[in-house]
Amino acid sequence: MNIQPEHWHNELDALIVSSQHHKLLLENEFVRVLDANIPPGEMTTIHTHRFAASHIVISWSDFIRYDAEGNVLLDSRNLGKTVSTHTALWSEPLGPHALKNVGSNDLHIISVELKESK
Repeated sequence: MNIQPEHWHNELDALIVSSQHHKLLLENEFVRVLDANIPPGEMTTIHTHRFAASHIVISWSDFIRYDAEGNVLLDSRNLGKTVSTHTALWSEPLGPHALKNVGSNDLHIISVELKESK
Protein backbone atom coordinates (compact mmCIF):
# COMPACT_ATOMS: atom_id res chain seq x y z
CA MET A 1 0.00 0.00 0.00
CA ASN A 2 1.39 3.40 -0.99
CA ILE A 3 0.82 5.86 1.85
CA GLN A 4 0.88 9.50 0.79
CA PRO A 5 3.08 12.16 2.49
CA GLU A 6 0.20 13.79 4.33
CA HIS A 7 -0.34 10.47 6.16
CA TRP A 8 3.28 9.92 7.18
CA HIS A 9 3.66 10.14 10.92
CA ASN A 10 5.37 13.30 12.19
CA GLU A 11 7.41 11.04 14.49
CA LEU A 12 9.40 9.96 11.40
CA ASP A 13 10.28 13.52 10.36
CA ALA A 14 14.01 13.86 9.61
CA LEU A 15 14.45 16.66 12.16
CA ILE A 16 12.95 14.51 14.92
CA VAL A 17 14.42 11.04 14.39
CA SER A 18 17.60 11.89 12.48
CA SER A 19 18.57 15.13 14.17
CA GLN A 20 22.24 14.16 14.29
CA HIS A 21 22.24 14.36 10.48
CA HIS A 22 19.58 17.03 9.79
CA LYS A 23 19.62 20.62 11.11
CA LEU A 24 16.95 23.26 10.59
CA LEU A 25 18.31 26.46 9.02
CA LEU A 26 15.05 28.28 8.29
CA GLU A 27 11.34 27.63 8.46
CA ASN A 28 8.35 29.74 7.59
CA GLU A 29 4.91 29.13 6.13
CA PHE A 30 6.35 28.49 2.64
CA VAL A 31 9.63 26.60 3.02
CA ARG A 32 11.75 24.58 5.39
CA VAL A 33 15.52 24.68 4.79
CA LEU A 34 17.53 21.72 6.08
CA ASP A 35 21.26 21.16 6.32
CA ALA A 36 21.82 17.40 5.91
CA ASN A 37 25.30 16.01 6.55
CA ILE A 38 26.13 12.31 6.72
CA PRO A 39 29.81 11.54 7.37
CA PRO A 40 31.51 8.52 5.73
CA GLY A 41 30.37 5.20 7.16
CA GLU A 42 27.38 6.66 9.03
CA MET A 43 23.76 5.70 8.50
CA THR A 44 20.67 7.72 9.32
CA THR A 45 17.75 6.32 11.22
CA ILE A 46 14.53 5.60 9.31
CA HIS A 47 12.93 8.96 8.52
CA THR A 48 10.76 10.81 5.99
CA HIS A 49 10.80 14.05 4.02
CA ARG A 50 7.13 15.10 3.61
CA PHE A 51 7.75 17.85 1.09
CA ALA A 52 9.23 18.02 -2.39
CA ALA A 53 12.57 19.80 -2.30
CA SER A 54 15.32 21.45 -4.25
CA HIS A 55 18.76 20.32 -3.09
CA ILE A 56 22.15 22.01 -3.41
CA VAL A 57 25.15 19.67 -3.15
CA ILE A 58 27.83 21.01 -0.81
CA SER A 59 29.87 17.80 -0.96
CA TRP A 60 29.07 14.45 -2.55
CA SER A 61 29.67 10.89 -1.48
CA ASP A 62 28.29 7.57 -2.64
CA PHE A 63 25.32 6.34 -0.64
CA ILE A 64 22.73 3.60 -0.39
CA ARG A 65 19.10 4.47 0.39
CA TYR A 66 17.10 1.71 2.10
CA ASP A 67 13.36 1.43 2.67
CA ALA A 68 11.90 0.77 6.13
CA GLU A 69 12.34 -3.00 5.64
CA GLY A 70 16.02 -2.72 4.69
CA ASN A 71 15.55 -3.21 0.93
CA VAL A 72 17.84 -1.15 -1.31
CA LEU A 73 15.95 1.67 -3.02
CA LEU A 74 18.95 3.39 -4.60
CA ASP A 75 22.68 2.81 -4.75
CA SER A 76 24.32 5.99 -6.06
CA ARG A 77 27.25 3.96 -7.39
CA ASN A 78 24.84 2.65 -10.05
CA LEU A 79 24.00 6.13 -11.34
CA GLY A 80 26.97 6.05 -13.70
CA LYS A 81 28.15 9.53 -12.72
CA THR A 82 29.46 11.55 -9.82
CA VAL A 83 27.49 14.61 -8.81
CA SER A 84 29.57 17.78 -8.62
CA THR A 85 29.49 20.30 -5.80
CA HIS A 86 27.04 23.16 -6.26
CA THR A 87 24.80 20.96 -8.39
CA ALA A 88 21.06 21.53 -7.94
CA LEU A 89 18.85 18.44 -7.70
CA TRP A 90 15.10 17.88 -7.31
CA SER A 91 13.31 15.33 -5.16
CA GLU A 92 9.69 14.45 -4.65
CA PRO A 93 8.68 13.65 -1.04
CA LEU A 94 10.58 10.65 0.34
CA GLY A 95 8.78 7.99 2.34
CA PRO A 96 10.32 6.10 5.25
CA HIS A 97 13.96 5.42 4.41
CA ALA A 98 17.48 5.30 5.83
CA LEU A 99 20.60 6.44 4.04
CA LYS A 100 24.12 5.07 4.50
CA ASN A 101 27.18 6.99 3.31
CA VAL A 102 29.35 4.31 1.67
CA GLY A 103 31.84 6.78 0.18
CA SER A 104 34.88 8.55 1.55
CA ASN A 105 33.52 12.12 1.81
CA ASP A 106 30.76 13.79 3.78
CA LEU A 107 27.43 13.70 1.93
CA HIS A 108 26.42 17.30 2.61
CA ILE A 109 23.22 18.71 1.11
CA ILE A 110 21.20 21.88 1.68
CA SER A 111 17.51 21.14 1.02
CA VAL A 112 14.79 23.70 0.45
CA GLU A 113 11.55 21.87 1.13
CA LEU A 114 8.45 23.46 -0.41
CA LYS A 115 5.54 23.35 1.97
CA GLU A 116 2.19 22.65 0.41
CA SER A 117 -0.02 25.70 0.06
CA LYS A 118 -3.40 25.57 1.76
